[in-house]
Amino acid sequence: MESSEPKDRSSGKATTKAPTREPLEPMPEVEDAFEEIEVDAPRVGIIMGSKNDKPKLQPAGEALHDAGIRYEVRVMSAHRDPEKVREYCHAARMRGLKVLIAGAGMSAALPGVAAAHTDLPVIGVPIMGKALGGLDALLSSVQMPPGVPVACVAIDGAKNAGILAARIINA
Repeated sequence: MESSEPKDRSSGKATTKAPTREPLEPMPEVEDAFEEIEVDAPRVGIIMGSKNDKPKLQPAGEALHDAGIRYEVRVMSAHRDPEKVREYCHAARMRGLKVLIAGAGMSAALPGVAAAHTDLPVIGVPIMGKALGGLDALLSSVQMPPGVPVACVAIDGAKNAGILAARIINA
């Protein structure tokens, strides 16, 4: 019995033709439906250079919790592990984050490094240090070069950072 499949002329073996696919059409109704789905993923990332900064940044988490906004907390140092900061900030939007809050003391490089590696809004929280009362961290957070914006709240102003993040998300 002969197969009805086309045969290669040189070898006589059956050949299969790959099916042609039409380009996929956008499906606005499906895309709209996905936008309306509520996701339990965190919307705000709170990052800090040291675990010792957690008590100073806790008011940001409390303000977000009060506003009904999920958040995550990570410890990462712009000086000791800059690659970890870069990876986190690059992936932040893809993971559903909408705002980053970065708390740091002394040289306070974390907010600027975060802003350099994401297009999400970054809110810097300068943390009071022993030597200069947090002024060094404040100046490090607000003196960003053009193209690397960092919003900045008061020294130890984590509560305002949480409130500002909520306002950005709800705008």
